[in-house]
Amino acid sequence: MKNLFIGYPKCSTCQKAKKFLEENNVHFEERHIVEETPTKEELKQWIQQSGLEIKKFFNTSGLKYKELNLKEKLPMMSEEEKIELLASNGMLIKRPLFITDKKVLIGFKEKEWREIK
Repeated sequence: MKNLFIGYPKCSTCQKAKKFLEENNVHFEERHIVEETPTKEELKQWIQQSGLEIKKFFNTSGLKYKELNLKEKLPMMSEEEKIELLASNGMLIKRPLFITDKKVLIGFKEKEWREIK
């Protein structure tokens, strides 16, 4: 599997993460999170692979998250509904995402990303 970097070009954190990968000669395929929103199947696989709770995949500081009042609604939703919601709009997904065959990284924390080499 190729390394997959999923981001949003206007996001400064995504830009930093991409620059970090390039400077460290990490090869990756890039994907635009809105134009090619991850599918339900991909999200299920990545959530399972990451070992993280599904809540971590939500962009809780995003406008869309606040607009939809998800802080109140998420606790009442099933896992299936949450995955459907994430797959319906790339702006709801925390970014950047970096997927390797061993790891799924969400957001950019340089210390975590250093471990991918």
